[in-house]
Amino acid sequence: MEFATLLAIAAAGALASPIGGALALCRRPTTLALSIAVGFAGGALLGAFAFEMLPRAAEIASMPVALGGFAAGFACVYALDLVVVHRGITTGDKADQRPRMLRVRQVRRPRGDEVTVLAAGTSAEELIEGLTIGVSAATDPSLGLIVGVAIVIDNASEALSIGDLVREKGGQHQARRILGWTSLIGVSLFVSAMAGWFLLGNLSQPTLGLLLAAGAGAMFYLTMTELVPEAESHQFQQSSAIAAGLGLLVIFALSNLS
Repeated sequence: MEFATLLAIAAAGALASPIGGALALCRRPTTLALSIAVGFAGGALLGAFAFEMLPRAAEIASMPVALGGFAAGFACVYALDLVVVHRGITTGDKADQRPRMLRVRQVRRPRGDEVTVLAAGTSAEELIEGLTIGVSAATDPSLGLIVGVAIVIDNASEALSIGDLVREKGGQHQARRILGWTSLIGVSLFVSAMAGWFLLGNLSQPTLGLLLAAGAGAMFYLTMTELVPEAESHQFQQSSAIAAGLGLLVIFALSNLS
């Protein structure tokens, strides 16, 4: 029964990406719809970290292990994002350091165009999220279910963003690019979720707690640097903040019902 639950969660998360991509291909989402979808996903993920993943990690391991695991997961994804994706430097649009960043980018350009960077980065993120689903389900099926629901919402919203960006950039083979990238994202999630269950599921409870906290740290970084800014950039009348609050409340309710 536990594996059947994991299989259903992983399959739902995997299918959410190409389905979201197909929806974006059929009808380009409005900026308001994007702000609501991405904001809701960000709130759902924040709720999963705060109400389930970190408390459970501290419970089955210890508070120092949970704090250390969270910091380690955050640091690893930060280093991957900074060094591999952004080639060593990244700034906000209004940062004092932006002119320097633009000069550096003349020499060290990002790896691929904007669509490739976003979609490839998201595919890599799915490896982390999939492993987190597997570890969560191995720790407690109800925990795996809640984390899985948050990631399903996240995958659908990210697929809409990728589809919108591809259509905005134009060019040939838009359908192939959207469905190709979103399908890769789905496969990455499913495979890594299975790996998390089979390869890591038999570890000791303290080790699972460490991995759970590390997954929370990694996903927290991705939420704060990608989902929240993306939702805010499309917001109207603070639609992204409202949607994020609703997403967090949904996960809070689910965590208290489980």
